[in-house]
Amino acid sequence: MPGGSLPSLWLTLVPDFVASLARLQGTRRATSYNSATKCGKCGPGYPTPLEAMKGPREEIVYLPCIYRNTSTEAPDYLATVDVDPKSPQYCQVIHRLPMPNMKDELHHSGWNTCSSCFGDSTKSRTKLMLPCLISSRIYVVDVGTEPRAPKLHKVIEPQDIHAKCDLGYLHTSHCLASGEVMISALGDPKGNGKGGFVLLDGETFEVKGTWERPGGAAPLGYDFWYQPRHNVMISTEWAAPNVLRDGFNPADVQAGLYGSCLHVWDWQRHEMVQTLHLQDGLIPLEIRFLHNPAASQGFVGCALGSNIQRFYKNEGGTWSVEKVIQVPPKKVKGWMLPEMPSLITDILLSLDDRFLYFSNWLHGDLRQYDISDPKRPRLTGQLFLGGSIVKGGPVQVLEDQELKSQPEPLVVKGKRVAGGPQMIQLSLDGKRLYVTTSLYSAWDKQFYPISSGKAL
Repeated sequence: MPGGSLPSLWLTLVPDFVASLARLQGTRRATSYNSATKCGKCGPGYPTPLEAMKGPREEIVYLPCIYRNTSTEAPDYLATVDVDPKSPQYCQVIHRLPMPNMKDELHHSGWNTCSSCFGDSTKSRTKLMLPCLISSRIYVVDVGTEPRAPKLHKVIEPQDIHAKCDLGYLHTSHCLASGEVMISALGDPKGNGKGGFVLLDGETFEVKGTWERPGGAAPLGYDFWYQPRHNVMISTEWAAPNVLRDGFNPADVQAGLYGSCLHVWDWQRHEMVQTLHLQDGLIPLEIRFLHNPAASQGFVGCALGSNIQRFYKNEGGTWSVEKVIQVPPKKVKGWMLPEMPSLITDILLSLDDRFLYFSNWLHGDLRQYDISDPKRPRLTGQLFLGGSIVKGGPVQVLEDQELKSQPEPLVVKGKRVAGGPQMIQLSLDGKRLYVTTSLYSAWDKQFYPISSGKAL
């Protein structure tokens, strides 16, 4: 029910797991792994999203953990956490793999291959891709040899990416049906805005160049999602690295330095064909098509706009966008601005396309919407996991269109969890939702200074 807990069928936050992760540094999206036996005649993953929901339960999760902008001078690392209820190490950090360099800013992660290559029995999902948001390195981690104790396989240095692609500040990694790996960039090597895409060989992990045609990059970049059956890819915008690198400055919003567009690309021709300007859609970050491979619509979360917008294909083949969810701001005292946006920082869809989840990093709540009718999402669950408006904090809420009182702080096993919900990852069967609290280290330090170096 709105304002209450999410249905237990669709959200399980394990207290021991939460308490264990509270000792980790700032963490990002959890990547799950299971030891399911691969069929002899098929490639990695599953033939359809609905078949994936029948897959085995995850046994471990991998978490990129960040030391940059904390008081600890140490390299970022990849944590391995046991999430198998039958294991004696359940909910424990069982391995840490430190990176060989300092201040990389690990962020998102991806696989060397996935269900896009299900028909290719020569492919195997054995490598985890770790692009770095600040250093522009790419770490390739071997998780196939010993999944519970990953080891570094290869380091792709930024000089190689700069020279071959004129790109840097890397974000989203997706595996392609071609066997290649594609990674989005936020800028050029000097930190100016440039929304291009780095293409890697999926076997050797050599940098092949850019996915887009020469000179065809978008003005800004961040996330992307592709849908081959409709010959389309759509990318989003954050800001130029030089704008966001050291923290958030409201004056940059007034100056128009943050993104507000979606870019539509021809998947076969590798070129941008349309730009969608979002109404009230400042900082469109995470974008998701529906999982149905024939679907021609999806959702994007607009962080500063605090809304969810639906994009869809028109009969004529062009694309449009409409706002379908708006989270109202809260009038506050004791914060940097008189109104606090919710700051939607991550979204995801259940594999059956039944539910949309998203996190309000500043307000502190995690939401679930029924999207059986994608044009009219219906709120079905809400859970507060910290945030900036909890009772006893420095912020006083003066006017709230949704809540009658400020939420209670999140306390797990006697320990107060600082920060707000950020990255989210849903289990294949849709029964467990993993949540971390770190957005980006400079912004973590600015908005949640007491949480720097801690995570949910």
